[in-house]
Amino acid sequence: MARKTFKFRLYPNRQQRDKLTATLDVCRELYNAGLQERIEAWKNRTPVRCYDQINQLPDIKQVREDVAGVFSQVLQDTLRRLDKTYKTFFGRVKRGQKAGFPRFKGRNRYDSFAYPQSGFELNGKLQLSKIGNIKIKQHRDIEGEIKTLTIRREAGCWYACFSVEYQPTKLPHNSNNIGIDVGLEAFATLSDGVRIENHRYYKAAQAKLRRAQRKMARRQNKKSKRRHKAILLLQKAYQHVANQRKDFQHKLSTQLVQNFGMIAVEDLNIKSLSAGILAKAVHDVGWSTFLNMLAYKAENAGRQLVKVDPKYTSQECPNCHALEKKPLSERVHRCDCGLTIGRDHAAAFVILGRGLRLQAQTMEQSVLVA
Repeated sequence: MARKTFKFRLYPNRQQRDKLTATLDVCRELYNAGLQERIEAWKNRTPVRCYDQINQLPDIKQVREDVAGVFSQVLQDTLRRLDKTYKTFFGRVKRGQKAGFPRFKGRNRYDSFAYPQSGFELNGKLQLSKIGNIKIKQHRDIEGEIKTLTIRREAGCWYACFSVEYQPTKLPHNSNNIGIDVGLEAFATLSDGVRIENHRYYKAAQAKLRRAQRKMARRQNKKSKRRHKAILLLQKAYQHVANQRKDFQHKLSTQLVQNFGMIAVEDLNIKSLSAGILAKAVHDVGWSTFLNMLAYKAENAGRQLVKVDPKYTSQECPNCHALEKKPLSERVHRCDCGLTIGRDHAAAFVILGRGLRLQAQTMEQSVLVA
């Protein structure tokens, strides 16, 4: 079984918007109160469990009408979210990893709440317990069994995110293999010679984003409606860029998984690449998200994604395997063996070759084990 999320836009009326916002505020306040209780308990060396905090909810509802107006499982999920964040922090500390202590959530830093098991029904409209029937734009059927529903606010708009469990359909066997060299000039170059252009969505939208940022900066009264409106416009501009990039990556990753049985890519340390002088360009191109999409789609479809060592893929000759250093500005690979080919095309060939060798080694090992 696999997990998948279906995201649909909601169109609540004014009364429903007020209830959704009030629910968010209650959940945020509960999250912060729970975090404060855990901090004080830790200082006093008196442990507090998630179970203990959940058991306090009935008493809180007796004295807080706004808390009583929120579905009980939504409140419980808020405390479980805090518990997960808290455990993740201490887990990273124990492993010696860099970890930031859980933070209190401001009004603009808490944007979702969840119905983990019940309290919602989808029948033309989305019925939410304690909120009502909300108009929903369901542009596709939901496949699988709904496990949780998350209501999310993004740039002033509301969305329903259904997490479902489903049985993925394996694609028929495909003997075609491909190597992919991701880059900044071209988004990707394939070993069959296909070049996929880099659309540079963020760069294309920079002028619009700068105008929105300047407009927000001029609205200096943080409590004014005009500043709030300017913030929403800026958030929507960023969201539009992210949606464009994600749509492109979804379509490309799906096409590659459908057309090839084995896909070879470099095992890149994208986090370190994002810390250099090319950070903005690396962020704009979105390699990490694209490679993650390829990974889960290939697994669900029964395809093989092979990650190879990225060292010297652009220096190695795909024909004779000789290494020749060349600057980034040199875009053509010329080798003494007589091969002349585009630099990125050559790298994609090298990646494919390494992927095929890894695939063969894996098959040999599985035969030996069997």
